This record gives sequence, C-alpha cells and structure tokens, in this order.
Amino acid sequence: MTDKNNKKEKIHSKIGYARVSTTSQNLDSQLDILKNAGCSKIFTDKISGTSSERKGWNELLNYVRPKDKIVVTELSRMTRSLNHLLETVKVLEKKGVELISIKENIDNSTAIGRAFLHIMGSIHQMEKELKAERAAAGRISAKARGRVGGRPPTDPEKLEQARILYINSEKTAIEVCSSVGVGRRTFFKYIAKLKRIS
Repeated sequence: MTDKNNKKEKIHSKIGYARVSTTSQNLDSQLDILKNAGCSKIFTDKISGTSSERKGWNELLNYVRPKDKIVVTELSRMTRSLNHLLETVKVLEKKGVELISIKENIDNSTAIGRAFLHIMGSIHQMEKELKAERAAAGRISAKARGRVGGRPPTDPEKLEQARILYINSEKTAIEVCSSVGVGRRTFFKYIAKLKRIS
C-alpha cells in the first residue's frame, strides 16, 4: 500500500524548492507559499545561489519524474543568472519536468510560459552578440590608432637598468625587478635573449 501511495505521489506531483543564502536565514515564508501552492514534497537549501553544489536541489532533480512540476516562489531562489536559468530549463525539459515560478507567474506547461522563456533566451543571445560586436569594434578602433591588445611592452632601458643592477649589486632578481619596475619573468627572458645573441 505504501509503495502504491509513493508511486501516486510521484505522478504529476508539484515538488517545491526553497532556498536562502545563509544558515541564519529563515525558510518559513517560502515553505508556507509552496505548501499553499499544493506541493506534496519540498526540498530546501541554505546556501548561496552562486554555489554549484546545492544538496537539496540535486536531491530534487533525482526525485522528480516526467510530468512533475517544480515550483519555486521566485526564480532567484532556483537560479543565479539568466544564463543559469536557461541552462536549468534545458535540464528540466530533458527530464520532462515543468517549471512554475509563483512571483513571476511563469508556468512553462502553458504556451505563454514557454514563450516567455524563449523571449528571455533570445534576449540573452542578443546580449552575447552585442557584447562580441562591441569588443570587435573596440579592437578595430584600437588598431586604427596603432594600439594592439595585451600588455604594453616593457621599456628596454628599464630592462637594461635591471640587468646592470643585478650584475653589480648583491640584490636578488626579485629585489631588482621590484625596484626598477619590471616583471621577473620578462627580466629573465631579456637576460636569456642577450645570452643567445652573445
């Protein structure tokens, strides 16, 4: 009888997920909302949304079955960014699981809910492409002005000054580089280059 009840619970069930960022915060308000929304089981986490290891969330993903609905009070309880939301939605779609967010009034089992998520996905893609276009335009503009990407080259006079100081003093390479203002790795490359030339 118990097994049958468990199986019934896992068919078309509403499964809640609640999260707060620290152990000192309270889950009660989220739990009340999720229970009122008809959730038969609720998984919880007390951990930052930026953490990739959320025990409660991982347990929820192992528990849900196709046609179940994951219910959250708001999307920020489940995901940490738009990109993360879209990745999560893909994971849920593969599992055949639907998503409901109470605050944003999203239910991706409906046409409006699916459309909203697709719009968010399109906006995210547009932002990525605009960012890439701006970066490319910046590189072209810099090149036109004679600038290239990466760190500016180290002044050869400073490298030579560091070499002379290194040879004629008891200072270590780190001390010499620090006092002259050159990178230690760059300094040793300069020394090696001079040795090859000589």
